[in-house]
Amino acid sequence: MHEALLSLALTTFFLLGSPGPAPLALAAVGASVGVRAGRPFLFGILTGLLVAIIASATGLGALLLSFPQLTKALQIGALIYLFYVAYKIATNEGGLAELNSQPLGFKDGFILNLLNPKAYAACIAIFANTNIPMESAAQASVVAASTLFVVAVFVDTLWLYLGGLLHRVVKTNKQLKYLRVFFASLLVLLLFFVTLSSELI
Repeated sequence: MHEALLSLALTTFFLLGSPGPAPLALAAVGASVGVRAGRPFLFGILTGLLVAIIASATGLGALLLSFPQLTKALQIGALIYLFYVAYKIATNEGGLAELNSQPLGFKDGFILNLLNPKAYAACIAIFANTNIPMESAAQASVVAASTLFVVAVFVDTLWLYLGGLLHRVVKTNKQLKYLRVFFASLLVLLLFFVTLSSELI
């Protein structure tokens, strides 16, 4: 059982921790407004992922992705929302001392992962390739879902804190503006790559 859980944890770490649009958005928010102000966005991301995990564990995720047109609509919606996230990061006028505009919050992170079909696909793939030896399939699913979520909390928090480290290094409001524009531009470039490859991470 320990080997199966370790394998699940490592798979989740590398699958969800790779530098895709969602982790990069977390780092960008951390760099833009700092860790404390970025926590609501992180909680939103994790809550949206929790919905994807529950849907995948109960079979609803597979049902959702069995409709190609719906999957495509969700993918487009997620991409549009990520462009909106990049815009909000680049145009935030808050200084080092305080935020003059509303930073990205819980709702933004929640919608982002709720619309992300890749989150559902990743969770389904993890569940399909995980075999935890327990008395019942239901128990195994609960343990797998819990492990997946705990690792996701660690990984996503790490991305937010990595961005937050850069935020702490910045000394002037002008440098902070450049940092925000840099991360927003990086996110947009990644989104163009994702759009061309027709994948969302």
